[in-house]
Amino acid sequence: MGLMDFIKKQFIDILQWTEDGDGTLAWRFPMADMEIQYGASLTVRESQLAVFVNEGKVADVFGPGTHTLNTQTLPVLTYLKNWDKLFESPFKSDVYFFSTRQQVDQRWGTQQPVTIRDKDFGAVRLRAFGNFVYRVADAKLFHTEISGTRERYTVQDLDGQLRGLMLQHISDAVAQSGIPFLDLAANQIEFARQLQAATAPEFEKIGLKLEGVTLQNVSLPEELQKILDQKIGMGMIGQNMGQFMQYQTAQAIPKLAEGVGQGGGGGVAGDAMGLGAGLAMGQVLAQQLQGGLAAAAAPVVAAAAPAVQTADDIVLLLEKLGDLKTKGILTDEEFAAKKADLLKKLS
Repeated sequence: MGLMDFIKKQFIDILQWTEDGDGTLAWRFPMADMEIQYGASLTVRESQLAVFVNEGKVADVFGPGTHTLNTQTLPVLTYLKNWDKLFESPFKSDVYFFSTRQQVDQRWGTQQPVTIRDKDFGAVRLRAFGNFVYRVADAKLFHTEISGTRERYTVQDLDGQLRGLMLQHISDAVAQSGIPFLDLAANQIEFARQLQAATAPEFEKIGLKLEGVTLQNVSLPEELQKILDQKIGMGMIGQNMGQFMQYQTAQAIPKLAEGVGQGGGGGVAGDAMGLGAGLAMGQVLAQQLQGGLAAAAAPVVAAAAPAVQTADDIVLLLEKLGDLKTKGILTDEEFAAKKADLLKKLS
């Protein structure tokens, strides 16, 4: 290296970083021979931080602005102090730039159901997914703990680690929020706030700041959702077990009829079995409904004169029985027998 080459390098070094796209968290400035020249100008833009590393140790962190690297700003030796080594400095120095912009639309979600404790259902396995936003807050800590000496460190490199931090605190967030599972959908903002509060300290340990968390959806696995749907259906018709059995039987009849119509069960034998099962369920449903009607009519009969019904009462009951026959719940024979009994009371 000639003297003029040395002097030229001494005064023209400008260190800066203009981001050419999204997704880069840390970037190492590519210096000749991995050395910084005396008097170099370090330009740090808004939404950036720069870390000066000398002899493998972090010397200083620079915020936005223009900084001149010399003996007044950094305790480093330069070429001019190493004449005996023919201008070859033994000190290796690097500058790392860090983007402090918000890294938006980062996704988190449960690949497998997560088990939580719920007030209403006990242990519940749920799925959830949403977004989160973070930024680099402590460049020195992030450099020493995560990015290190790599030439470039990206959002994608860190994605799996941050997703894991989010997921491992879902149970904590549900417990701290005190929101039952059935109310989570109506309290997504509160759940997201609790998830952020539970996860933020883990982000801080590696020099990041968790700026926000959103919850887009929370649901149960398919098999548990079916059980929940049954519970909701039972709640809608009341807690009477007879009514619930009627509800279950009515739900099963269309599926059974569809299977029989498609030849399910293997030919004539299968059709006969399906038809027999359908008739059996129909009888159970009719008995349940008749029992319900009898139970409902008992207080009315007790309040009226013994064994006496008005013509209007009998006509109303005939209309109800006619509706049951129309819906296929009562057979023609059952309806005719009950109708004959009632008409006798009118004579």
